[in-house]
Amino acid sequence: MSLPTVIDQTACCVPRVTSALTPHDAERAARVFKAMGDPTRVLLLSLIAGSPEGEACICDLTQPVGLSQATVSHHMKLLAEAGLVTREQRGRWAYFAVNDEVLRAAADALRPA
Repeated sequence: MSLPTVIDQTACCVPRVTSALTPHDAERAARVFKAMGDPTRVLLLSLIAGSPEGEACICDLTQPVGLSQATVSHHMKLLAEAGLVTREQRGRWAYFAVNDEVLRAAADALRPA
């Protein structure tokens, strides 16, 4: 059996793999996944999402993760920059809530079209 030396272009099939995301959407999803690439940040998101009010004060997040307020603030800044949480300043303290829309969009980025 010998293989043809020239491939007939009309015989080729339509590519089955296509991008379900635009480059902009892929970049946005990558920022979200990068922010969630740290176990502490995943834990912080979980603590906020699981709180009875759906929000948490930065002062309530330090003890459960065993880190200083400054370190938790740094992690929360990264989560906020990725759009995963919203931040509201109330006097001296910052309160955070999970941004469900961004979290849902990141999950949808990986689902089949």
